[in-house]
Amino acid sequence: MAKTIIVSNRLPISLRHRNGRFEFKPSAGGLATGLGSIYKSGENIWIGWPGNTVEDPEQRAEIILELHELKMAPVFLTKKDVEEFYEGFSNETLWPAFHYFTQYMVYNAKHWEAYKRVNQLFCEAILKKADPDDTIWVHDYQLLLLPKLLRDELPNATIAFFQHIPFPSYEIIRMIPWRKELLEGICGSDLIGFHTYDDMRHFLSAVGRITGLSSESGYIQAENRIINVDSFPMGIDYGKFEKQAKSRKTQNIVKKFRTQVGDSKLILTIDRLDYSKGIPQRIHVFHELLKNHKELHGKISMIMIVVPSRDKVQSYKELREEIDLLVGRVNAEYSTLNWVPIHYFYRGFPFDELSAFYSMSDIALVTPLRDGMNLVCKEYVASKTDQSGVLILSEMAGASKELQEAVLVNPNDQKSVMDAIYQSLTMKPEEQKARMVSMQYNLKKYDIFQWVKVFTDRLDHVKNKQAELISKEIDNKVVREMEQKFKSAKNPVLFLDYDGTLTGFKANPEEALPDAELKSIIKGLSTKAQVVIISGRDKDTLGKWFKGQSIDMIAEHGVWVKRKASKDGWQLYAEVDDSWKSDIREIMEYYVLRTPGAFIEEKHHSLVWHYRKVQTGLGDLRMRELFSHLKYMARGHNLQVLEGNMVLEIKRPDINKGRAAVAMMKGNEYDFVLAIGDDWTDEDTFKAMPKSAYSIRVGYAFTQANYNIKSFREVRELLKKLME
Repeated sequence: MAKTIIVSNRLPISLRHRNGRFEFKPSAGGLATGLGSIYKSGENIWIGWPGNTVEDPEQRAEIILELHELKMAPVFLTKKDVEEFYEGFSNETLWPAFHYFTQYMVYNAKHWEAYKRVNQLFCEAILKKADPDDTIWVHDYQLLLLPKLLRDELPNATIAFFQHIPFPSYEIIRMIPWRKELLEGICGSDLIGFHTYDDMRHFLSAVGRITGLSSESGYIQAENRIINVDSFPMGIDYGKFEKQAKSRKTQNIVKKFRTQVGDSKLILTIDRLDYSKGIPQRIHVFHELLKNHKELHGKISMIMIVVPSRDKVQSYKELREEIDLLVGRVNAEYSTLNWVPIHYFYRGFPFDELSAFYSMSDIALVTPLRDGMNLVCKEYVASKTDQSGVLILSEMAGASKELQEAVLVNPNDQKSVMDAIYQSLTMKPEEQKARMVSMQYNLKKYDIFQWVKVFTDRLDHVKNKQAELISKEIDNKVVREMEQKFKSAKNPVLFLDYDGTLTGFKANPEEALPDAELKSIIKGLSTKAQVVIISGRDKDTLGKWFKGQSIDMIAEHGVWVKRKASKDGWQLYAEVDDSWKSDIREIMEYYVLRTPGAFIEEKHHSLVWHYRKVQTGLGDLRMRELFSHLKYMARGHNLQVLEGNMVLEIKRPDINKGRAAVAMMKGNEYDFVLAIGDDWTDEDTFKAMPKSAYSIRVGYAFTQANYNIKSFREVRELLKKLME
């Protein structure tokens, strides 16, 4: 039976060395809670690093057995792996890049090799447990190469990836020397998830520009499958925080803490030690608040909890020293015998004490400079069971997209943050309650369990959508059947599109001329069947490229026809009214002027706007604008706007390849019909074919054709087999 394998850099436990032996401490994180319902059931399992180095083979064997009981399997890393892969590439290259702190980025080839090595280690560990039809859900930036490594070994597995930190814009990602390998690694997945739409948009843009894979409506078109990219804002275990806040134990801790801080209004900040969290900036804001509002002295205090993290890394050591210095300076300047402005704790707290801090605080100040989601703000809201309190939240946190009722601030604008604190201190209880009730409703509805369900449901949806395409994938059985029918046919006909079907695309359309192999294939086929090249190309180009070949040709989507038996050359098949062209050309020229690299091609019956040479994001943007503009104008002229491969074409709707193909077949009895094409203009051909025909769409888009095939190279191989 198929199982689910959760994979993350760290297992949901911490391995600690005490009194000569190892012991496990379970993680209380939101991800571990949410995924517990998955990995703890059936044959499912969680694979990851246990969080400590273990060199002794006997100890490793013992740990493997103990973790097996907990439905986990370890990937053991050496001290060198941890230094170069985790502390090195993951946290000195990817982390700063993805959080927009480019000044901290390190480009170390040795770290990159370690990153590849450890991703391969993870792959090998998974392959020991995985079956071909399993679902594998990979998490986060430490394992970006893993989906492709798995895809290469398990082509039919269901592979999902979720990134828990931000994904940067193309301008940042392109700075990484190994950006293409990283993006291709993620694209081994079937479903790719991010916390926010912005992250999803950045990823799609980077994939288009760096790997050349095209996307539409959140679907990337890979060579042999579609990949869905979507946003899934992660929630928390709302019930757990609400219940703990109401518990007698937490309420007793609140009373105890309250006696120590008196009647001061409390501002709470909780962060892991990291430069992305904006901790020094927050202290500066609080300092300014005390400087500008002397009436608040003795009446407000900030509880600042900083959880230790990566404190061996130099930049983090320096950050901690800076925080210590700033806190000391504020407290030295303003403290009195019975009032301390900042209560600073450089350590973690047990869950019940954290709950007490959330419960008793009047304001939660959550102002990271950049954060993928940030769950602290959600935990604070869930813990405010009396519906009092104010959340001040950075616009740069992913959670700000959901928590619109928070007081949203730009953390780089220190005055506005200071004003937000003052506004929050004086906010009326009824407004506090209205904001809190609304946020609590949303968080309760979209909790961690709903997040898991929505993601896994979407993964099922993507696999079903892929299955619809794969069911049409041409296989050896179909090819053999076609060969037999072709060889026994007395009067076969082949309708073959040109660009994208018989040859690949070129930046310059004029350069896509037929090579020696293609000419040989067409010549060989034409001795065994009626071959019809049916293209959007202009008649002069087709005539020149296939001069001397004994074939029929249909040019410009059906306007011109040239029969091999006719001595009259090209025949105008459809009378065309060109009076619309000047209006449309004017619009297209306007978009050419706005889009470097775009150009117009004029055909007998149509105008084509090419954007293959245009910068990726800009080309898509301008094409969409032009598409809308032309659609509006087309109504008045009875015209049709067609979106092709990096082209936009406008023409009369009654002129199409299908109509011309039907005319070509009229009066003939064919006992074998084959039509192959690669874009929407070929759908008319597929629709026009008789029921007994073989119709094949190149690529993996939804189609009227009977079958899909991967690429023009596969088309050539198929045609060669028919010639044998």
